[in-house]
Amino acid sequence: MREHQMAGGTLFGRGEELATVGALIDALPERGSALLIHGAPGIGKSALLEHAVAHARGSGFTVLRTSGVQAETHLPFAGLHQLIHTMTDRVPRLPPAQAEALLGAFGMAEPSPSASAPQFFLIALATLSLLGEAASEAPVLLVVDDAQWLDPPTLDVLGFIARRVDAEPLGLLLALRGDRAAWPSAPDTPELALGPLEPAAADALLDARSPGLDPGIRRLVTEMSAGNPLALIELPTTLSTNPVPAEPLTAPVLPLTARLERAFASRLADLPSDTRQVLLVAAADDGGALNEVLAAASAHTGAELSAHSLEPAIAASLVRVDEFRIGFTHPLVRSAVLGSVTLADRLAAHGALARALDGQPDRQAWHRAAAIGRPDEAVARQLDQVALRARGRGAPVVALTALERATALSETPSGRVARLLGAAELALELGQTDRASSLAHQAEALRLGVVDQARLILLRERLELHVAGSPARLHLLITTAERAGEAGDPGLALQLLRTAAQRCWWWDPGRELRESIVAAAERLPVPELHPDLVYTLAAATPVERAATVLERLERLERHGGYDALAASALGTAATMVNAYDRATGFLRDAATGLRGQGRLGLLAQTLVSLAFSTVHTVDWKTGLPAVDEAMRLADGNSQARWLSGARIAKAQFAALHGDLDTARAVIGEAERQILAVANSSNLAFIQITRGLIGLAAGNHAEAFDSVWRVFDPSDPAYHPFLQTLAIVELAEAATNDDQQAMARAALKQLEASAGASDAQLVRLNLAFARALLADEEQAEEHYRSALELDMSRAPFARARLMLAYGSWLRRRRRVMEARTPLRIARDSLAALGVESWCERARQELRSAGEGSKRESRNDWDLLTPQELQIAQLAADGLSNKEIGQQLYLSPRTIGAHLYRIFPKLGITSRGQLREKLDAN
Repeated sequence: MREHQMAGGTLFGRGEELATVGALIDALPERGSALLIHGAPGIGKSALLEHAVAHARGSGFTVLRTSGVQAETHLPFAGLHQLIHTMTDRVPRLPPAQAEALLGAFGMAEPSPSASAPQFFLIALATLSLLGEAASEAPVLLVVDDAQWLDPPTLDVLGFIARRVDAEPLGLLLALRGDRAAWPSAPDTPELALGPLEPAAADALLDARSPGLDPGIRRLVTEMSAGNPLALIELPTTLSTNPVPAEPLTAPVLPLTARLERAFASRLADLPSDTRQVLLVAAADDGGALNEVLAAASAHTGAELSAHSLEPAIAASLVRVDEFRIGFTHPLVRSAVLGSVTLADRLAAHGALARALDGQPDRQAWHRAAAIGRPDEAVARQLDQVALRARGRGAPVVALTALERATALSETPSGRVARLLGAAELALELGQTDRASSLAHQAEALRLGVVDQARLILLRERLELHVAGSPARLHLLITTAERAGEAGDPGLALQLLRTAAQRCWWWDPGRELRESIVAAAERLPVPELHPDLVYTLAAATPVERAATVLERLERLERHGGYDALAASALGTAATMVNAYDRATGFLRDAATGLRGQGRLGLLAQTLVSLAFSTVHTVDWKTGLPAVDEAMRLADGNSQARWLSGARIAKAQFAALHGDLDTARAVIGEAERQILAVANSSNLAFIQITRGLIGLAAGNHAEAFDSVWRVFDPSDPAYHPFLQTLAIVELAEAATNDDQQAMARAALKQLEASAGASDAQLVRLNLAFARALLADEEQAEEHYRSALELDMSRAPFARARLMLAYGSWLRRRRRVMEARTPLRIARDSLAALGVESWCERARQELRSAGEGSKRESRNDWDLLTPQELQIAQLAADGLSNKEIGQQLYLSPRTIGAHLYRIFPKLGITSRGQLREKLDAN
């Protein structure tokens, strides 16, 4: 009966919709796809899904189904388990990390004490792998009804799958009430909106389901149903027994949903009392197991009830029952049952279920919470444990809901504070900033201890990372950190100081305040190689303590022993002191570890830092895949700051490659996006990139104006810690006397502040800028001094220096001397693939009387960044399954990419990949 508008196999008025669904199913042997079906209650979504199921099964496909239940939204992965429970025997075939994550999500395996909580993406990848293996035997169709009531983790997994089904014989049909807003995790999924039936189809349905209907009642049904199939089926029965409408037609019209609920409720009144009691417990239940419902209903009524009590409800088409489960024929029946009883009756039904659920602590806790209308610390503590278990199963959204409910039930002020702060921190981790801010605001109104106050202040800072770090705020962070340390929590104290230091790197508050942050951090009882302490030194004093940071990074490189999170912090610290050559190794390690753990939010940030590092070494094979993956992850995780950072790195690579149209377009996108999350470091990187683009285009005036903003204290893009990165661009762009005077003054300030830096790139940039800006008599001396520096990990800077020196010699008519550095520059720039500067070197050589032919493109230049990443992993000997595990794609998708890669590279086997990539 549920939304069923079929009679004799006919689905009335849905020809186009049937064709759309049929096309998706018919295409499955060749390619997969997903479709979101949405519309009002009773509009025919379930009937369309039933037709799809019959079609797929008739074609020999595997069909997996699940349906959301409103009472189950708090049970993590309940919908996913229902969807794939018949395939759990295949789980042992998955890679061990995936198998453990999936079984842990279902509560079917206890994690080892040392194991971290499974990350969502690992659970989602395990699901995709499981389905992909099944789809290799026969196409698989996933059918999901009432998705608006699925638990959030299941919805997110389905979104992950929807974005990756195209290479698999795997289809997904997902139906939900209302519009697509209930499924934000798959925004690009095609959709099918179901509207009311046309009058002719509505008449045909009435003729089929209610032949011989009284003309007056038929007119009333047609008017009240408004083309809704369920209303066309249900209202004739209601109006035939009660022909007077529930509300006068001239009165404000009740929504159709309310009319349908009344139609179902009108049948309840005639049912026996014991039947209504069983229906009430079933409506409050979140499981649907028949024996469980009957046991709870028996306890509720004090009489032994059996399945016979349900026979009147079955006859009235209100429920479907088999020997194991009970289900309502439509969600509106469930809401009609709950709406027809008093609040006290509903609370009692939940209480009965709680008593019947011994051995199921999570479900029992939720029903206990629903059964009381007052604070209860014992129930709140039960929900604390629910939250803990949910996090351990990779369902932080459910954990957050449990903590919020526990907060409302808290009887003690200390318990309420702890739960509010825990929930706020979890909301922030999930990116739900509005929710986190609201919870933090509630905590502010309570009495807080020293550590709780410190947690709240740290939370507030993380909520407002785009706000400038004023001296008052920084002093507050220092004072709070000192108090937290004195209260016995040095870890929290260091987090506060790390946050303060990060703000200092974004907005310089002056050396004195920055030094006070470092002094407070060094007083804490933490090891000097603690990654957060190294990060704090780098962020707060990137010039003054650069030597200390570099020395500690070198020791950590030698000794190792750091995990992925530490590697990410250390790599970022290296970039802050402009030691990009030191950063790359840490960041590669971090990316590998974070990818394996499924920490894709932090992975996006790490990949952006890795991309910036590889720009300076012009490591296309590492940098371009890092940029591409960072953009995909940051976009999928709604990380605007890091998406803009990835775009900046992409624009820099495009400028180096000579693709100036792309560089300008991408940096424009980054600049527009960055306005919402602006800080001076974001703006400074954009201006440095615009300077690079201007130099690549030969537009020195544009380049100087852009880069000068980084040096101008009155400009929002001013950033003293990035000036050593930008000084070469500024010096090269300075072509007239005024610009050169400005650049010399900027260089003089940098020499005073950073001249003693041990960072290779800083020393090299300062020496290069001295040569570019030197007087005629001193220029050669400065060029020779710069060329004597160690440039082993700065190939682009070395090539640019050679080009500048050769050009300087040629302009002074020392043509024979000029050719050697110009040849070195040309060959180095050609090998690096830096087209704009390479062409300049060719022109200089021609002017020096030596011809120079254009080099052919590298073979890998024909690949997209993702194809290059896959080719590198395949060349390293990884199988399609292993590559898919790293990139969160299915093995079949990897195979499809390799199918396109081979002809681009002119090869026919995996064995040729390494030779081909190494040759370029």
